[in-house]
Amino acid sequence: MPIAKVDGVEVEFEAGMSVLQVAELAGKEIPRFCYHERLSIAGNCRMCLVEVKPGPPKPQASCALPCAEGNEIFTDTPMVRKARHGVMEFLLINHPLDCPICDQGGECDLQDQAMGYGRDGSRYSENKRAVEEKYMGPLIKTVMTRCIQCTRCVRFITEVAGVPDIGLISRGEDVEITTYLDKAVASELSANVIDLCPVGALTSKPYAFNARPWELTKTESVDVMDALGSAIRVDSRGSAVLRVLPRVNEDVNEEWISDKTRYAVDGLSRQRLDRPFIREGGRLRPASWGEAFDAVAGKLKAAQPERIGVIAGDLQDAESMKAALDLFGGMGIKSLDCRQDGMALGGGARESWLFNSTIAGIEDADVVLLVGCNPRVEAPVLNARLRKRWVAGALKVGVIGEAVDLTYGHDHLGADAKALSGLSKSKADFVAALKNAKAPAIVVGAGALARVDGATVLAAAAGVAKSFGMTWNVLHSAASRVGGLDLGFVPGEGGKSAGELVKKGGADVLFLLGADEIDLSETDAFVIYLGTHGDAGAHRADVILPGAAYTEKNGIYVNTEGRVQLGQRAVFPKGEAKEDWAILRALSERLGAKLPYDSLDQLRAKLFADHPSFGRIDHVDGPSAAAGLDLGALGAKGELSDAPLASAVRAFHLTNPIARASVTMAECASLASGATKMAAE
Repeated sequence: MPIAKVDGVEVEFEAGMSVLQVAELAGKEIPRFCYHERLSIAGNCRMCLVEVKPGPPKPQASCALPCAEGNEIFTDTPMVRKARHGVMEFLLINHPLDCPICDQGGECDLQDQAMGYGRDGSRYSENKRAVEEKYMGPLIKTVMTRCIQCTRCVRFITEVAGVPDIGLISRGEDVEITTYLDKAVASELSANVIDLCPVGALTSKPYAFNARPWELTKTESVDVMDALGSAIRVDSRGSAVLRVLPRVNEDVNEEWISDKTRYAVDGLSRQRLDRPFIREGGRLRPASWGEAFDAVAGKLKAAQPERIGVIAGDLQDAESMKAALDLFGGMGIKSLDCRQDGMALGGGARESWLFNSTIAGIEDADVVLLVGCNPRVEAPVLNARLRKRWVAGALKVGVIGEAVDLTYGHDHLGADAKALSGLSKSKADFVAALKNAKAPAIVVGAGALARVDGATVLAAAAGVAKSFGMTWNVLHSAASRVGGLDLGFVPGEGGKSAGELVKKGGADVLFLLGADEIDLSETDAFVIYLGTHGDAGAHRADVILPGAAYTEKNGIYVNTEGRVQLGQRAVFPKGEAKEDWAILRALSERLGAKLPYDSLDQLRAKLFADHPSFGRIDHVDGPSAAAGLDLGALGAKGELSDAPLASAVRAFHLTNPIARASVTMAECASLASGATKMAAE
């Protein structure tokens, strides 16, 4: 490996690294505004100036300068300090210096670097330039007079998000960053530009003027808005969650999160269930916990086990599902299901329902076949990884399903499942690429498996994967789905599925564990709803037991690749609401079937003992475990329907009760549906 000297210290580095990266290897801090390790190099802020020998006797931008064998790099000479002072002075010529009213205050790179590398005064007395604000949609607030033209936002939207809605116009002192025709940024990842902006030019519109960073309690947790399990930080003050930010997790979300993950949090404080309710005379009335438990216990005791059904929702943690499984399974109830959508998976090998390539590992694939899924709305961060691989010219993508804009080029091989059986007759170049691929992968969406012919589609997709030697992947859209399948939260012998339970006469008593994504219009059962929001389940319920949202409890979630992650409580449940497992534990005493744990630690100990995979925190088995999967045993033979394959996510911003209660998400959904004008006309 080549060797360079940084301030007199020898450092080994990989060929092709920049001077800035080599300096950081040596532990030297190099200030920068435009440079970001996940974006292309712009080299336009000039803040990262260093002195390099051999070379011209002048400061050079370290981000854009390749390091060579024998280079001597100086990061703190008088020349470098004077140059950085000058650059900072230039950057502040037009900056309004409105830190007291800027939301970036306390988290601003310009503030920090002005203190560390700037002058204590300015030699310029001319009037500052003012720039008109730009419209970027309901999420991004702009104060473009603060902009220093680092172009991070332009490069992210163009390169990572793949929706080139932000650009640079004009030249010289008139240069401005703007959207085209005052159009809202049409990306599910758009708000990441707020984190990237090193000044206060782009800030969070819903969060504007709410709090300063030092007022907030910061809690590390995981996201439940999709099945990816992105690493997040929940910032709260008192009993309110004020914002969600991404954490770096190279194996899952890198450092990006979707707009829904970031902005659905205002739904945590709206339409909340904060006390038990009992329906009397067709209307719900507030009740005590004792009354609610008595009503529930009376109905459950009076019904036969085969006439009782339990359905788990899409946001449930593993502990609540384990408690429900122990309680109701111990009562002889066989009709338990975590698949509200009727997905044709469960009960087989664990690898049959996992994303076996792993989220990070999908970047090693050279050919990917997407079947009945739209990763742009089902898992936007995963879609960004696919785009990154495609931009590098190392990925060919085929799609069987809806013709949609995925932000990268792909071959559309057919709209319905019959295209799977005729794949060899479709586009010859894609089939040839599949045959010659070194690491092909198939990604089957939840929508493809949640159909009447879901089992047949499953068998057909598995057959294609087997014939071409593809890694088997299922892309789930529900945060709780893999955990529920790992627990065996599926109907036992003689039990009914979720779809059968909600039919008229399907059950006498129906217990909904946060289940809101299933049609309850036909059921004539006595409905018990344990959940957080006044959504579909609560509207139909006869008894409501208020539970805790994902930010209000410690919980285990398993993402689509089978990675077990810990969610942490940031605030306490609203009003009289309790954690879900604690409600089930209290109910078990009323039923005379007391659960054998009194604390979350005891519950987790039993969970790990009964299901060892849950004890392997942050571990994934990956493609090696899937190599032994018998693809020929998946699904069932039958006639494939000619109905078009559709994504499981029809409205990206409104997929769960929290998002549907969010005012911000409602505004985004209205914009996405075209109800609001997208551009100036």
